[in-house]
Amino acid sequence: MTKAILFDLDGTLLPMDTNMFVENYVKELAPKVAHIISPDEFVKALFAGTEAMMRNLDPEKTNEKVFEETFLELTTLTREEIWPTLNDFYENTFPSFSHMCAPTPLARIVVEEAINQGYRVAVATNPVFPKAAIYHRLKWANIDDLPFDLVTVYEQSSFTKPHPQYYQAICDQIGFDPKECIMIGNDKQEDMAASQTGMKTYLVEGCVIDRGEPVFPIDDSGSLEDLYESIKNNEGMFQK
Repeated sequence: MTKAILFDLDGTLLPMDTNMFVENYVKELAPKVAHIISPDEFVKALFAGTEAMMRNLDPEKTNEKVFEETFLELTTLTREEIWPTLNDFYENTFPSFSHMCAPTPLARIVVEEAINQGYRVAVATNPVFPKAAIYHRLKWANIDDLPFDLVTVYEQSSFTKPHPQYYQAICDQIGFDPKECIMIGNDKQEDMAASQTGMKTYLVEGCVIDRGEPVFPIDDSGSLEDLYESIKNNEGMFQK
């Protein structure tokens, strides 16, 4: 019996072109640190730090720590020299990126219905961003005030998608077996990888990302409207 639902954010509850969003994010961030480090050197270190987070399987290190170690080693900067500028960017500039998304009222309707049906709910967004950036995106989706059991952020997570360890860690934190959970997302590789833990999966159509390989099982699919109806009417995987 399903007891918990994990929702991806970008492209699922918050419709967007993820690649275009990331390109704009980097384009806006690099000049903000130009007085500290050359934009080209910064971007290289930024991507290297992100790749290090994506590879990390050490449960003793948070993604933030992994990023920090890689980034600072490559740039030879100290945290004190650049982190205040990065924090200011996420607090004051990042919110202006909301125009690159297409928020839908269905996001809140779907999550509220899941809560009303008695499911425990978590936001399983890839934790390669600071908490501030993730909560800005929750606000754009108009779901930042909902009672989530967990929101994965890079300060508190030690794994990333598509590693099964990421999904298992969420289940451990909210107290359920993966077989009691459903992962809902738009990415055929990163989100549907939850199936490796025994979790059921639901692919949200509209902003689907598919790199071709690997191929993971998809138990059901449909639009956010379809998802809402399934949860509301206890259909398919949501049958009680």
